[in-house]
Amino acid sequence: MRQIVAMFALGSAFGLIAPAAAQEASPGRYSMQKSETGFARLDTETGEVSLCREKNGELVCRMAADERAAFERELDLLSDRIEALERAVESGETAAKPPLPDEEEIDRAMSIMERMMRRFMGIVKEFEGDGSDSTDEGESVPQKT
Repeated sequence: MRQIVAMFALGSAFGLIAPAAAQEASPGRYSMQKSETGFARLDTETGEVSLCREKNGELVCRMAADERAAFERELDLLSDRIEALERAVESGETAAKPPLPDEEEIDRAMSIMERMMRRFMGIVKEFEGDGSDSTDEGESVPQKT
Protein backbone atom coordinates (compact mmCIF):
# COMPACT_ATOMS: atom_id res chain seq x y z
CA MET A 1 0.00 0.00 0.00
CA ARG A 2 2.79 2.39 0.87
CA GLN A 3 4.40 1.69 -2.47
CA ILE A 4 1.21 2.59 -4.29
CA VAL A 5 0.88 5.87 -2.37
CA ALA A 6 4.55 6.67 -3.01
CA MET A 7 4.14 5.92 -6.74
CA PHE A 8 1.02 8.08 -6.87
CA ALA A 9 2.81 10.98 -5.11
CA LEU A 10 5.82 10.64 -7.41
CA GLY A 11 3.57 10.56 -10.47
CA SER A 12 1.67 13.64 -9.29
CA ALA A 13 4.88 15.55 -8.62
CA PHE A 14 6.22 14.65 -12.07
CA GLY A 15 2.93 15.72 -13.60
CA LEU A 16 3.26 19.15 -11.99
CA ILE A 17 6.92 19.59 -12.92
CA ALA A 18 6.70 18.45 -16.55
CA PRO A 19 4.47 21.31 -17.83
CA ALA A 20 6.75 23.93 -16.24
CA ALA A 21 9.79 22.40 -17.94
CA ALA A 22 7.98 22.26 -21.27
CA GLN A 23 7.35 26.04 -21.31
CA GLU A 24 9.55 28.03 -23.69
CA ALA A 25 12.17 30.38 -22.34
CA SER A 26 11.24 34.05 -22.42
CA PRO A 27 11.89 35.68 -25.81
CA GLY A 28 15.04 37.70 -26.37
CA ARG A 29 15.30 41.38 -27.07
CA TYR A 30 14.16 41.10 -30.68
CA SER A 31 11.02 39.57 -32.10
CA MET A 32 10.93 38.58 -35.79
CA GLN A 33 7.81 38.31 -37.95
CA LYS A 34 7.70 37.07 -41.54
CA SER A 35 6.44 39.67 -44.01
CA GLU A 36 5.83 39.71 -47.77
CA THR A 37 9.29 41.06 -48.57
CA GLY A 38 11.33 39.57 -45.73
CA PHE A 39 11.11 40.03 -41.98
CA ALA A 40 10.00 42.74 -39.58
CA ARG A 41 12.25 42.92 -36.51
CA LEU A 42 10.81 44.50 -33.34
CA ASP A 43 13.16 45.65 -30.60
CA THR A 44 11.11 44.80 -27.51
CA GLU A 45 13.08 47.22 -25.32
CA THR A 46 12.90 50.37 -27.46
CA GLY A 47 9.94 49.61 -29.75
CA GLU A 48 11.97 50.28 -32.91
CA VAL A 49 10.97 48.35 -36.00
CA SER A 50 13.45 47.33 -38.68
CA LEU A 51 12.74 45.76 -42.05
CA CYS A 52 15.05 42.86 -42.82
CA ARG A 53 15.81 41.01 -46.06
CA GLU A 54 18.08 38.13 -46.85
CA LYS A 55 20.90 39.07 -49.23
CA ASN A 56 23.75 36.75 -50.16
CA GLY A 57 23.02 34.47 -47.23
CA GLU A 58 23.01 37.34 -44.68
CA LEU A 59 20.10 39.08 -43.02
CA VAL A 60 20.32 42.85 -43.69
CA CYS A 61 18.07 45.15 -41.65
CA ARG A 62 17.05 48.81 -42.23
CA MET A 63 14.94 51.19 -40.16
CA ALA A 64 11.27 51.48 -40.98
CA ALA A 65 10.24 54.51 -43.09
CA ASP A 66 8.67 56.56 -40.27
CA GLU A 67 11.64 56.00 -37.95
CA ARG A 68 14.01 56.85 -40.78
CA ALA A 69 12.19 60.17 -41.37
CA ALA A 70 12.44 61.07 -37.65
CA PHE A 71 16.11 60.13 -37.70
CA GLU A 72 16.72 62.34 -40.77
CA ARG A 73 14.93 65.32 -39.14
CA GLU A 74 17.06 65.02 -36.00
CA LEU A 75 20.19 64.70 -38.09
CA ASP A 76 19.28 67.85 -40.08
CA LEU A 77 18.59 69.79 -36.86
CA LEU A 78 21.95 68.81 -35.38
CA SER A 79 23.75 69.67 -38.64
CA ASP A 80 22.16 73.16 -38.61
CA ARG A 81 23.27 73.71 -35.01
CA ILE A 82 26.83 72.65 -35.81
CA GLU A 83 26.99 75.01 -38.79
CA ALA A 84 25.70 77.92 -36.67
CA LEU A 85 28.33 77.22 -34.00
CA GLU A 86 31.10 77.00 -36.59
CA ARG A 87 30.03 80.34 -38.11
CA ALA A 88 30.06 81.95 -34.64
CA VAL A 89 33.56 80.65 -33.95
CA GLU A 90 34.86 81.86 -37.33
CA SER A 91 33.41 85.35 -36.85
CA GLY A 92 34.93 85.64 -33.39
CA GLU A 93 31.63 85.83 -31.57
CA THR A 94 31.66 84.62 -28.02
CA ALA A 95 29.02 84.13 -25.42
CA ALA A 96 27.78 87.47 -24.09
CA LYS A 97 29.29 88.22 -20.70
CA PRO A 98 27.37 90.36 -18.24
CA PRO A 99 28.92 93.82 -17.77
CA LEU A 100 30.92 94.48 -14.62
CA PRO A 101 29.23 96.69 -12.01
CA ASP A 102 30.20 100.36 -11.97
CA GLU A 103 31.54 102.21 -8.89
CA GLU A 104 28.07 103.35 -7.79
CA GLU A 105 26.74 99.78 -7.74
CA ILE A 106 29.81 98.55 -5.85
CA ASP A 107 29.45 101.33 -3.24
CA ARG A 108 25.76 100.55 -2.78
CA ALA A 109 26.48 96.81 -2.33
CA MET A 110 29.26 97.54 0.19
CA SER A 111 26.98 99.88 2.15
CA ILE A 112 24.33 97.21 2.41
CA MET A 113 26.91 94.62 3.52
CA GLU A 114 28.37 97.04 6.10
CA ARG A 115 24.94 97.71 7.64
CA MET A 116 24.20 94.00 7.73
CA MET A 117 27.52 93.21 9.46
CA ARG A 118 27.05 95.99 12.03
CA ARG A 119 23.59 94.68 12.92
CA PHE A 120 24.91 91.13 13.11
CA MET A 121 27.78 92.14 15.40
CA GLY A 122 25.31 94.04 17.60
CA ILE A 123 23.23 90.89 17.97
CA VAL A 124 26.36 88.88 18.83
CA LYS A 125 27.30 91.43 21.54
CA GLU A 126 23.78 91.24 22.97
CA PHE A 127 24.02 87.47 23.28
CA GLU A 128 27.48 87.71 24.84
CA GLY A 129 26.15 90.22 27.37
CA ASP A 130 23.14 88.03 28.25
CA GLY A 131 25.34 85.00 28.93
CA SER A 132 27.66 86.70 31.46
CA ASP A 133 26.65 87.75 34.99
CA SER A 134 29.22 90.58 35.15
CA THR A 135 26.99 93.20 33.54
CA ASP A 136 26.73 96.40 35.55
CA GLU A 137 23.58 98.43 35.76
CA GLY A 138 25.44 101.34 34.19
CA GLU A 139 26.56 99.38 31.11
CA SER A 140 24.64 100.11 28.02
CA VAL A 141 23.58 97.30 25.72
CA PRO A 142 23.91 98.12 22.01
CA GLN A 143 20.57 98.95 20.52
CA LYS A 144 19.31 97.74 17.18
CA THR A 145 19.15 100.42 14.53
